[in-house]
Amino acid sequence: QLQLVESGGGLVQPGGSLRLSCTASRVLWDDYAIGWFRQAPGKEREAVSCVSDHNEHIDYVDSVKDRFTVSRDNTEKTVYLQMNSLRPEDTAVYYCAASSIPWCSGNWYSASEYQYWGQGTQVIVSS
Repeated sequence: QLQLVESGGGLVQPGGSLRLSCTASRVLWDDYAIGWFRQAPGKEREAVSCVSDHNEHIDYVDSVKDRFTVSRDNTEKTVYLQMNSLRPEDTAVYYCAASSIPWCSGNWYSASEYQYWGQGTQVIVSS
């Protein structure tokens, strides 16, 4: 069983930055691709980013390109999501998830690709 724990959420003003972390409990977690998703109140969960098992492949949804950066440190079993130039529409609960497919597949944006999920961390962008 792979357990994921997100942290780093909080309240930030528009234009500000936050760095989210997703830490895994399992030693062999570098067999998994990691996705970030978010869910705003009253909206469906949407994909944000994906990073393959060894950082070879990274992808983002258009709405966060050039603002968010994902990276992973396999020695620390942690994936980071650096979020800059935050907007009110980025407000959501952010989740990380692990897929047994170690690369970001063509369907990486689908929640069904991921078998393990964290509990989420709240991000609020507001003045």
